[in-house]
Amino acid sequence: MENAEKAIEFVLSKEGGYVNDPKDPGGETNFGISKKQFPDVDIKTLTKEQAVEIYKRVYWVGNILDSLPWPYAAAALDTYVQHNEVTARKMVTGAYDRIRDLLEARRIYYLTLIAKDPALGKFKRGWFNRLNDLAKFCDIEKSKTI
Repeated sequence: MENAEKAIEFVLSKEGGYVNDPKDPGGETNFGISKKQFPDVDIKTLTKEQAVEIYKRVYWVGNILDSLPWPYAAAALDTYVQHNEVTARKMVTGAYDRIRDLLEARRIYYLTLIAKDPALGKFKRGWFNRLNDLAKFCDIEKSKTI
């Protein structure tokens, strides 16, 4: 399986089906594809196959993730799916191919969001679990959590 497919498989294992929680900063999403990022996509009827195509075309190819070392490319894909493009690009380029630094940037970002809006604290456990699972997937220090 090529790297893009392995990375997408990880992301899909963390993304559920249709969700429209008004308190979630991601807003309406399906398979990790958000209405905010893709206003022309009918999120409610989006299929898994369509989501995979978006992951490949927009996130993987669009951000030239094949040029990044594995497994950093997988961590970068997950970052682009979880965050808006500007935020994700800053995190991915600022970590200089160091997965631990990328995961730490995301952890700090989540804590900053919660500090600004304490109601977002309900998402903290899920966000941090995802970071820990990503660290395991990327085999950071033999799956040591962050």
